[in-house]
Formats: sequence, C-alpha cells, structure tokens
Amino acid sequence: MFSSTMFDSNPPKRMPLGDNLVLTSVGSVEDAGRLAAFNKAIHGDGVDSTTYQLITQHPNTRPDYWPFIEDESTGEIVSALCLIPWTWRYEDVTLKVGEMGIVGTAEAYRSRGLIRKLDGYFKDLLRSGEFVLSQIQGIPYFYRQLGYEYALPLQGGWQLELRSVPDADAEELAPYRFRRATPDDIPVLQRLYDTTAHDLSITTVRDADIWRFLLTQTSGSETEGEFWLVLDHDGQAVGYWLIALHDFGIGLNVPETSRLSSEAAAAVLRYLKTLAVKRDKPFMRLYGYESSAMLQTARTWGAHKLNRYAWQIYLPDVRSLLHQLGPVFERRLAGSPFAGMTRRVRINLYREAFDMRFEAGTLSTVEAAGFCEGGDINLPPNLLAPLVLGHRTRAELASFYPDVGRGQSEYLIDCLFPRVEAIIYTIY
Repeated sequence: MFSSTMFDSNPPKRMPLGDNLVLTSVGSVEDAGRLAAFNKAIHGDGVDSTTYQLITQHPNTRPDYWPFIEDESTGEIVSALCLIPWTWRYEDVTLKVGEMGIVGTAEAYRSRGLIRKLDGYFKDLLRSGEFVLSQIQGIPYFYRQLGYEYALPLQGGWQLELRSVPDADAEELAPYRFRRATPDDIPVLQRLYDTTAHDLSITTVRDADIWRFLLTQTSGSETEGEFWLVLDHDGQAVGYWLIALHDFGIGLNVPETSRLSSEAAAAVLRYLKTLAVKRDKPFMRLYGYESSAMLQTARTWGAHKLNRYAWQIYLPDVRSLLHQLGPVFERRLAGSPFAGMTRRVRINLYREAFDMRFEAGTLSTVEAAGFCEGGDINLPPNLLAPLVLGHRTRAELASFYPDVGRGQSEYLIDCLFPRVEAIIYTIY
C-alpha cells in the first residue's frame, strides 16, 4: 500500500527513446493521478479509479511496476501499461505471476512501436522479479506478437433466464439467510475461499490484505463488486458469492461463488433471481468452475453455455517454472505406470530445449539444452503454456498443430501434462 517511502525506495528511471519521448515510471502521487487520467481517456470511466487505487492502495503495488512513455515537448503521457503482481497456486506449489494490465497508447502516437518499448521494460521487470508466469486479459491476437498464448479459462460462463428459476418462497429459503459481507467477515471469507480453491488445480492465492482491498478499495472502479454471505439457520456462514457491478452485458453478473451444497446453491439462485428483478436485470450470468454445485444446479434449470474467452499467458522463465512444478510432476508420476521412473524427459521448443531429469520418480534437475534435435515432445514455444497449465492436452494440440511432434513418449507426456480445472479469481 501507499506510504511516504514508497517512491523513495523505487525511484523512476528515465530512458530516452528519441523524438522527445522518454520511458519512465510513476514517481509521485501526482504521477499516479496523471496516469489515472490517461487511462480513463484511453479505456473509459472506472479505469481511472482502478488505476489510482491499484497504485496507491493495493498491497502488492510498486511504483516502478507502472511504466509510461511521456512526450517531453508537451509533458503528456502518451503510452502506458503496468505489472500487477499475483500469487497463483498450482496444486500445492505457489508461483509468482505478473499480469500485464491497462495497456494503451494515445491515438496520435500509435503504430510507432511504443508498446514494444514498454514490453521490453515489462519483461525486464518479470526477470528481475523472478516471475515465472505472466498473464493478460488482452484483445484478440495482438499479444501473440509479444509471446502470449491463450492458456487458461476466462469469463464466458452460463446464462440463466429468470423465468427458468423457481420463485423464492419462504419454505425454500427458510434454512438460509443472506447479507452483504463487510471487512469484519474477512477471516470467514478467507476460510470459505481457501476451501473452494482446493477443488481446483490452479487458482489465485488471496491473503487477508487482498481481501481487505477487494472489500474496501474498489468503490467507483471498473472492478467494483458486492460480496454476499450465505448463512445457515444458526447464523454460520456456509458460503459466499460475488456480484460484479460493471461487468460485460446487461445481466446480473456473478463471477465467483464458493463451494456450496446443492440445497444452498438452489437457495442462492432463487435469491439471486429476486435481486435481478429488483435491479431490472433480464437474466443471470454465472461464471466459476464447471463442477461447482451452483453451475450444476443452473444447468438442470436450463442455463445455456456462453462462448468462453481465455487468459493469455507468457512464460518468462521456462526452466524455473518446470523446476518449481517438480512436486506436481512427481505426484503425477507416482500415480501412473511411470512411478519410480529414472530418465531424462526432453521438451523441445524448436529454438531451445529443456531436459527434466528424474531420479527414482523425483525431479532432480531441469537444464536448458539449447538448440537440438528431437525430444519426448516437440512443440512451438507458444504452445508450452497451454500444455503445462492443463488448458489443452498433447492430443488436442497435435490435432490443430502439425508441428507438435509425435513419438514413443506420448503416454508419458500425457501423464505429466493432463488437463486440469482452473479458475483465476481476481485480486482487484
């Protein structure tokens, strides 16, 4: 969060780019306000509040994570992006992740390669900060040019018409009550969230500071939302859900729910119907993980699936990522016919390869092998992210891309890299 020493400990660098342009980063509260105004001009209402709150209030913030390009002849910001630090959990492994966010360039300065200049600075931040993943919610195609690939589910979900939801009579709702969550509920929300997260192979880590930001620092921003608690007849919290106030579309958008019993899920959907009617929303749009009781119940009531977008992922340090995921690979081998395996597994990305060396089922080392021929799997470098993150299996990738190599190690690769269920819940 913001403190008087934050800018002193992270003084901005100034990198001249020519043509009166200089790449620098936020160095004062005034800079934070200028950047917020620029982002509003580029992206619209709410993004200014999001920017300012993230810079000055988010627990993971750093001024040098907010670079921009300034035209010194006018003193105006003309291009910007940011690095938002996350922690993800991949089964029992935590990973440092850096989101590329709020990317934009003033119209008069476009097609001059300014985002590529900022991307170079951004990737230096990833390397120096030892981030092993980077994600973006970006526009179609553009970020492929910067090394990103679609590799985790994002938004989409299911649409449930109000007429399909049984009315909320007193008997149906009797076992449950519902109320807005407050900062005093943070320990309860954290417990419910952590329980739900264990249903997923990959998801976000939220500590108490993140929960406090979500509940107290998003007002007026594009990510503003309402957390609601589900209480049983004894007044104990047994679940929660989130209503996004400024999400896509005209429905009542519910991007997040905790683990619920089938009875509680049905009661929540009935109550959500009453909220939708009061707020003049024609339908509900439900996100979340596919196996949740909320979505299972909604499907039995006629919800239909919407097209799903995806997080775009870049891998700044493949060797480190594979090494950190060693416990995940070891557990998968132990539950497969390859238990206790001793051998090298080569992942060949054509331009470079990586050797994972297993000794008696334990990942001992991951080594960069440089440019070489052959491997246990050969695939274009941008396809490693969807494979490692379980978004696409080897067979799925091979069915679309002829340059995903096939060989005698297919079964082993399938054991090491299965499809998994993942949801990345927000931290802002």
